Amino acid sequence: MKLIYCMASVYNPGGMERVLLNKVSWFATKDGYEVMVVTTDQQGRPPFYQFPENVRMVDLGINYSVDNSRSPIVKINSYFQKRRKHRKALTDLLLKERVDVVISLYPSESSFIPKIKDGSKKVLELHLNRYFRLQYGRSGLLGLADRFRSRQDIRIARKFDRFVVLTKEDAGYWRDLPNLEVIPNAAPSVPDIFYDALCRRVIAVGRLDYQKGFDRLIDAWAMIPEDLRRNWRLDIFGQGEWKEILQERIKRLGIVASAGINPPTKDIFKEYSSSSFIVMSSHYEGLPMVLIEAMCCGLPGVCFDFKCGPKDIIRDGQNGILVPEGDIQALSKAMATIMRDESLRSRMSAEARKVADDYSEGNVMEKWERCFKELLD
Repeated sequence: MKLIYCMASVYNPGGMERVLLNKVSWFATKDGYEVMVVTTDQQGRPPFYQFPENVRMVDLGINYSVDNSRSPIVKINSYFQKRRKHRKALTDLLLKERVDVVISLYPSESSFIPKIKDGSKKVLELHLNRYFRLQYGRSGLLGLADRFRSRQDIRIARKFDRFVVLTKEDAGYWRDLPNLEVIPNAAPSVPDIFYDALCRRVIAVGRLDYQKGFDRLIDAWAMIPEDLRRNWRLDIFGQGEWKEILQERIKRLGIVASAGINPPTKDIFKEYSSSSFIVMSSHYEGLPMVLIEAMCCGLPGVCFDFKCGPKDIIRDGQNGILVPEGDIQALSKAMATIMRDESLRSRMSAEARKVADDYSEGNVMEKWERCFKELLD
């Protein structure tokens, strides 16, 4: 079976990149599968993660992202020009390769790929959630575009042979589409590490941008009583356009001694092993992969109850704590509760490890194999 995964780029150290790597690595080791990853915005940069040698990597050179800083009118005009170029380049590639299944990870080709008549089955895979376009609350021309595109998403998803979302919660927002299927991301193979409840470090991982809400996390950290915070540390791992904003916020709140921004690491499991629990302050997700990874390592999770994912993963009070979305004070109190109670951390750690059973790679990838075979049959 010949598969093509379409994604904007793979040079960032993000969750989608790791999930893609895990999937193609799985198929690359199995007989009867040939896998290719097609990008639009790689721009000659190497992948952050090392992909298997037998996975072909092709970049179409569309480069949508170079327009991100331009005015809305220029950006929209350039987008439609590049989309025409993208459609032609991808059509030529698919007609040449004659693949069995093409999987779009919801970048720009999702709007036109079902119309390409190359004989392949088309799958749309959403790593965010139904309302991801509306999370910024933008106004003006961009706000109108966000609302229009959000309405169009249902029409787009309906045209695919299969539309895959990550959580049962999100599935409920898509109006019972007949082609809808829920397949979560798989928990990775976790190295033999031993959780230490005596660790006094809190970890957060993700891109430094609006979505991840690290400004909210920093504010919550500053609310923790100083005598408690003095013996603990908050470490945020990531890169992105908000790095200076977040560093300035840490400085302004006077918490430099106990909080810091760290560059992304390729050995995140080493950092999990020297942390006590993980915090997620996102505005929205599809299914938070870093939360699953950390909990598989034994770290309890403290999360805002954002859309979507935490409800599927965290059992409140057992393997972590859920707080109302946007309630920064509640997030601070939840962190302080776990920080004060070593026995609570140990009990939650034992429960957190059970997440690995719910999201085992074997079970999840079996669902993907069955999905592809059903489409071809």
